Amino acid sequence: MKGIPRKYNLITVILSVLCMCVCACAPVNAPVATKDDGPAGEELINDGDLSQPGSFWGIYQESGGSATLGVSAGELVVKISDPGRVGHAVQLYRDGFELLQGAKYHFSADISSDVSRTMEWRIQVNGGDYHPYVGEEDVQIGPKTFRISCDFTMEEPSDPAPRLCFNLGDADKAQALPAHEIHFDNVSLLLVDDTDAKRFEKTGENMSVNVDQIGYRPGDEKRAVITVGEKAGETFEVKDVNTGKSVYKGELTPGLTGGSSGDRVVYADLSSVNTPGRYMIETAENGSSYEFDIGEDVYDAALKDSLRMLYLQRCGCALPKQLAGDFAHEACHTELAEIYGGEGSIEVSGGWHDAGDYGRYTVPAAKAVADLMLAYEMYPSCFGDDNDIPESGNGIPDILDEARYELEWMLKMQREDGMVYHKVTGLNFDGVCMPDKCTEKLYVLPPSKTATADLAAAMFMAARVYKDIDAAFSARCLDAAERAVDAYIEHKDERNYTNPPDVLTGEYADGNSTDELLWAAAEGYKTTKDKGYEEKLALVDISRIENITFDWANVSGYGLYALLTCEDPVNTSFDPQELFFGMCDELKELCLSKEAYGSTIKDDYPWGSNMTIAN
Repeated sequence: MKGIPRKYNLITVILSVLCMCVCACAPVNAPVATKDDGPAGEELINDGDLSQPGSFWGIYQESGGSATLGVSAGELVVKISDPGRVGHAVQLYRDGFELLQGAKYHFSADISSDVSRTMEWRIQVNGGDYHPYVGEEDVQIGPKTFRISCDFTMEEPSDPAPRLCFNLGDADKAQALPAHEIHFDNVSLLLVDDTDAKRFEKTGENMSVNVDQIGYRPGDEKRAVITVGEKAGETFEVKDVNTGKSVYKGELTPGLTGGSSGDRVVYADLSSVNTPGRYMIETAENGSSYEFDIGEDVYDAALKDSLRMLYLQRCGCALPKQLAGDFAHEACHTELAEIYGGEGSIEVSGGWHDAGDYGRYTVPAAKAVADLMLAYEMYPSCFGDDNDIPESGNGIPDILDEARYELEWMLKMQREDGMVYHKVTGLNFDGVCMPDKCTEKLYVLPPSKTATADLAAAMFMAARVYKDIDAAFSARCLDAAERAVDAYIEHKDERNYTNPPDVLTGEYADGNSTDELLWAAAEGYKTTKDKGYEEKLALVDISRIENITFDWANVSGYGLYALLTCEDPVNTSFDPQELFFGMCDELKELCLSKEAYGSTIKDDYPWGSNMTIAN
């Protein structure tokens, strides 16, 4: 979602203007009240008057940025309480349109600000390197309404889902901006001329017939979801890819309209196709699907790949070519990490790289290892010892070997007093480099309540799961968990972690640690059966947990599940069953009655929506 680092913005924008599009931007610094008097064309942003902005508008925050989005007097208002430390620390964005190669466009917008400052606008790739197709940085705005007006031709390949964004952060705190408001109105993107436009082809990347690309097991229900326009069609057929013969013809049935996607869909039920093989769906009105498999083993490769992904994220060790392929590298991040604030250095090698960056963060680490250990506890027979990792063949399920690699690192992040360091990263993200080639100095950032309680919960789980596999390791985990939960309670009234001013890596901020205490105390009771954990559960103010989820920022679902699966009843001031199954009923209602694609997304598909659905 973010724009590229500020130091690259000018070069990138220049290259964009010269190489990617032909652009003529002419802002007019004059009071205005109506849309830009530009050329006629098809409006691509139909809620650009912003009196009632739709769900395609949103706000992204990072690196200290803090803002809220609202509407006042028919204008969209971004109230910035902290502009952060990078240009995209506060970003207003709008999705839901497309750009066609060879087409000519006209963009305009009216902007005003309580304070005089600069900002950046761009229409960009919404992923990858986030480079702009067109844009302008260092745009001066202030109390007087300022109009942006720009004509450009899209020269890059057609993009079905670009992003319009306004970067409103304060890069390097250069402007020393106070809290302020920025107002937007009359945002317009006109398709002026599509005579030479290259339309999207019906390829595997933008088909309307949506199937499970992993495949289907023979006895399962099987449904395709077909995104339709005015003409939905009436029938579909399933073809055997190898023979080209039709094996089934069926009628399309009405689907749910709207929901978070806003799409109109119909459904194709192919449950009666049970013979293993490779198939595709064809329709008269909406094209064909990807090829897909039906077979008993369709999930095997996906399960193996999802676990191997964690091995490929390992830090602190060499990944050999024969196991890691293109992800192979020498040992990385093995040096001592300086404790932020000048308290010395400690050894914290190991663990997994977080995502696209090489930071290691305790809070999401606890969530990740919990998912692995819960999967093993619930379905131990699904996990073997042959996942092509260094520990394969040691007699221990590889899922537990992989979880232990992260747990061993987490133990290094705990102080003697039981508190747990929030993360180990550089002060800023590394550039694009292999992990063993990166040079950012490592810092261990201060302890946090959420990291401490999360580690307690994960270690209580580990003490239980590894008890019959490695008793000594189980005992270490139990000791760490008990010290951590006690440390959390001692520090529970302290402010939680936020990034220091010079730290720009992932913050994983969370101002409410009530759910972390719930999880830690629940796992403590489940593992030890010690009634003393009922006293710790009594400290949980359940009214502070707004909804039940399995997210890194809200781990309440893990805590309730632990309580519901205890061998002995536990006394609480709240009803775990009512809360847990209330969540289940809400998700069931979403996917069966409201969401066209059967997902559990509520209101809008946010950035990282696959994570939301997986949780």
